[in-house]
Amino acid sequence: MNRYNRHIILSEIGQEGQDKISKAKVLVIGAGGLGCPVLQYLTAAGIGTLGIVDFDVVELSNLQRQVLFGTSSLGENKAEAAKKRLEDLNDAISIVAYPEKLTHKNAIDLFNQYDIIVDGTDNFATRYLVNDASILTDKPLVFGAIYKFEGQISVFNYNNGPSYRCLFPTPPAKGAVPNCSEIGVLGVLPGIIGSMQANEVLKIILGLGNTLSGELLCYNALNNKTVTLKISKSAKEIETILSKKDSFDTNQVEELCEIDENLISIKEVADQTNIQIIDVREIHETPKIESLEVTSIPLSELEQSIHKIDSEKQKVIFCQSGIRSKKAISLLKSLEVTNCYSIVEGALEIQSYLKEQYKTIS
Repeated sequence: MNRYNRHIILSEIGQEGQDKISKAKVLVIGAGGLGCPVLQYLTAAGIGTLGIVDFDVVELSNLQRQVLFGTSSLGENKAEAAKKRLEDLNDAISIVAYPEKLTHKNAIDLFNQYDIIVDGTDNFATRYLVNDASILTDKPLVFGAIYKFEGQISVFNYNNGPSYRCLFPTPPAKGAVPNCSEIGVLGVLPGIIGSMQANEVLKIILGLGNTLSGELLCYNALNNKTVTLKISKSAKEIETILSKKDSFDTNQVEELCEIDENLISIKEVADQTNIQIIDVREIHETPKIESLEVTSIPLSELEQSIHKIDSEKQKVIFCQSGIRSKKAISLLKSLEVTNCYSIVEGALEIQSYLKEQYKTIS
């Protein structure tokens, strides 16, 4: 009664509404910039069961906006670090961490265990995966996205409403749209958008107000203006997903992420000697990879620094998350530099690999 008093004394919520919140099960995909405020407010509100899916680890650059973490969290899995912090915020609810990557193989089973799905991801492949799994499991999806100083919020697949594919039926070309690790984001923006997502979750649970189903709310942090766009349902898009239900978990690669022969993993090259590892991140970006011999050539200087590239060696290129390294390969091909490969998930993959190697040696 004391913990949720400010909810209970609201005539629109009361004890009955708080009981609904306490019985609800919500799965949050991503414990990053958007996921952190969503998780924080839903935990405080008393969501009965809160699931957190994230395979990534906490890095220093995350602390500018991912408010659940501190310096003591560095190197920890985000789902597990968030669970630890949230259990201190509210020890009366159940919090389940899934320190794994969401895939076609595990999405359906996970989604079936929850009532509402929240999308806090930062890449298109996972957004389409989350949308499609939500359709196949008939779960409402609370969507959020951020870009520099702007954000978007909507509710998909709710009360026979439109889906994410009704709004964006065609995925963008690979690498066409950078994420915040590539382009930057105002630190408070994910807090604003994530709080709005948490608000939509509570409205769905309580049956209060008007959700953003069939609408896309666009927010601009620079002028504090919002624009709401109407979204029309496309029965064709939804039927296409439903028709793939039986084969959904056999999909190995999301349709917009075609197999790229220039992709390689750090495990495949770590023990090789005739390679040149090239970091195309900008000089100011951290952390650098200290335990590997790396040639630093920012993408913005690549064409002017072609003399730094060893033509006799295999070129293994990485950035923060794998987008700029692909652009670097395209540029090098145009300059007739061959034998170039991109690390699949960039510095994130390398750091994870080196951490596991350190554990093995220890």
